[in-house]
Amino acid sequence: MNLQEFLTIFISAVFIYNVILSRFLGLCSFIAISKETKPALAMSSAVMFVIVMSSAITWFVYRFLLLPLNLSYLRTISFILVIAAFVQFVEMVVKKASPQLYRAFGIYLPLITVNCAVLGVAVLNIDMFFVNGKAVAGSFYYSVFQGVCVGLGYTLAMLLMSGIRERLELCNIPKSLKDFPLAFIIASILSLSFMGFSGFKF
Repeated sequence: MNLQEFLTIFISAVFIYNVILSRFLGLCSFIAISKETKPALAMSSAVMFVIVMSSAITWFVYRFLLLPLNLSYLRTISFILVIAAFVQFVEMVVKKASPQLYRAFGIYLPLITVNCAVLGVAVLNIDMFFVNGKAVAGSFYYSVFQGVCVGLGYTLAMLLMSGIRERLELCNIPKSLKDFPLAFIIASILSLSFMGFSGFKF
């Protein structure tokens, strides 16, 4: 492990390969829940928490269960089950421990189960930090840190999108462009602007 590796993961996950604007994962929530900043921030917080925790859990499942039993071909379905079970568990805990926080998350928490960004990060961690069926040195820490950085990238994209859409609500926009058509135009422009980060080489 070294600082440069962590810095590379941070810049790559947040800017160059942003999970929404470059990898195009999690687009459903990106388009649907970015009309206002407050719900966008709540959704981003919940997604970040689930991505970080699922990165850690799926690493253990892959390293200590799937690899020893030679069942690595089942990783996708295993990860889906792990993520779905974890989200349901978190939902129950939050509902019991903090009803106020549960109400604040609303529908966003169970929606994370079907957010492909969470599964994408779990699979990406395995592809990047396991070589020939063996974990590289520090792979667990790299996986968890990449989960944090992907969550930050997700939050950045959601806040940019919601900020722009809130400002545009005050403008006189043709009826045919309101809501989803305009959201797709904004998303494409944001995605093009993030392509500028692809010039960074590590």
